[in-house]
Amino acid sequence: MVDMIRSKESQEIISLGEISGHTGAVTSIDTFKSNGQEYPTRLITGSRDKTVRLWELSEENREVTGRCLKAFRGHSHVVEDITLCDDGRFCLSASWDHTLRLWPLGDIPPKVDRFVGHTKDVLSVSFSPDNTKIVSGSRDGTIKLWNTIGQCKYTIKGAEAHTDWVSCIRFSPVLSQARFVSCGWDGLVKVWDLNNLKLVANLPAKGYLNTVTVSPDGSLCASGGKDGTAMLWDLNEGIELYSLHAGDIIHDLVFSPVKYWLCAATDKGVRIWDLESKVIVDELNPEFPPVGKKAVQHYCCSLKWTDDGRTLFCGYTDGKVRVWRVNFGV
Repeated sequence: MVDMIRSKESQEIISLGEISGHTGAVTSIDTFKSNGQEYPTRLITGSRDKTVRLWELSEENREVTGRCLKAFRGHSHVVEDITLCDDGRFCLSASWDHTLRLWPLGDIPPKVDRFVGHTKDVLSVSFSPDNTKIVSGSRDGTIKLWNTIGQCKYTIKGAEAHTDWVSCIRFSPVLSQARFVSCGWDGLVKVWDLNNLKLVANLPAKGYLNTVTVSPDGSLCASGGKDGTAMLWDLNEGIELYSLHAGDIIHDLVFSPVKYWLCAATDKGVRIWDLESKVIVDELNPEFPPVGKKAVQHYCCSLKWTDDGRTLFCGYTDGKVRVWRVNFGV
């Protein structure tokens, strides 16, 4: 375990306000490519209120506001995960109603909008970097590979599969690597070859796992869950590198796209580490109204950076998205 001290690196992370509209926890967030714009202008979110929402963002006087352009309705239960295709024309959602749904964000309707095949809650979904393949993980213990018209092409089950809930699944962002990573409540991180759907590496963690994420260059992945430890893995060697102590249950992890940082969403706040120095860059802890003795304090359950690495969106159990901006070199 690596002991953490606060970083003295020169940067400042400031709050830019919050986006309100969901009536349930914001379970997942995805961001669109900036296309050279100084600030992000759109955002998409999924929630326990059963909706997927598309937002138009604006910023004035260092405060971000969001206007809901459209609320996509159709799931009959919690939306647990969402993912955008690379060109931002479609969004996929995974739901506790056992299905995936494909939502058009432009003028082109999909050939099919429901992916049916899992027998229990679908907890995670991911688009391949070339937009041609989809993987999903479920409480039924299986991983399914789909094409974009809703046909299940393969189901991973049996000896190599997870023995409990598949809680998170993510493609490597590097197209040439042709692999994806999954984690589950069996305490395992599994690396899969997309070409033959065979297991490449079996990486044992501790306790149940909620999340796994792959670094922008595809060389690392990080996992986290019940024991409050973020474990770093070398995907090329299939070995554990080291672990970072978050202090509480980890709900989501994400690498910065431009800095060697790892962010963790926990019950106690958002913790950001610098992976070179292995020190804490910052801890983001917004204030919440007081709650009663038996009430559970709200916490962050989803994270997403913009592609320029300057804006971090954090989804909370109170239905709000809180926005943070990194000012480098202050």
